[in-house]
Amino acid sequence: MALATAAPAHTSPQISSSAAPSTTTSPSSEDRLLAQKRAMIAALNEHRINTIGELRRVERIFATLGSPDVTQPMTAAWMYYVNSNSLLTELRGLTRNYPFSSECLDEAKRRVHADPASNRSWNYCWLVLAKTHTDRLIPAFARAQAVRPEMWGGTVPAAQLVTRLAEAFVEEWSGALAQLLRFWEEAPVR
Repeated sequence: MALATAAPAHTSPQISSSAAPSTTTSPSSEDRLLAQKRAMIAALNEHRINTIGELRRVERIFATLGSPDVTQPMTAAWMYYVNSNSLLTELRGLTRNYPFSSECLDEAKRRVHADPASNRSWNYCWLVLAKTHTDRLIPAFARAQAVRPEMWGGTVPAAQLVTRLAEAFVEEWSGALAQLLRFWEEAPVR
């Protein structure tokens, strides 16, 4: 699985596409661009932009601006998105048959914090998703989930049933992870 591939074409519009920078340099265009940038920063700070698709769209717009004052609000928005369980909610929205493991996501976050190489990216969400993929956390957590007694109504299942359930978890969770990683055309690293 590639960590950065083509982004999906579906995002819900919360901020007008006209927020993308203009190529003209008249004072009114610059004023309008500055006002749009301030509006996007305010929306990030107030957590009104709270889906991965919308955050990526704003991040792309900010990348074209090349303005250092957008880095902190964007970084904080990604941190909030992951830590407020919005990432888990989106993953679970993609894994309706076998809800994504919060323990798996928590382990990925723990590993990102423990990894000195994590400072290579400002994008906490991408780091967590990439860590889940590269450290192959899904198979381990799928197996742990599949053997839980509550998954089997308190009975002890046959080994092949546990294996089949773990495989179903892996398939659905891996598909959701791949779908979210596709929001990045390339890895957001320095």
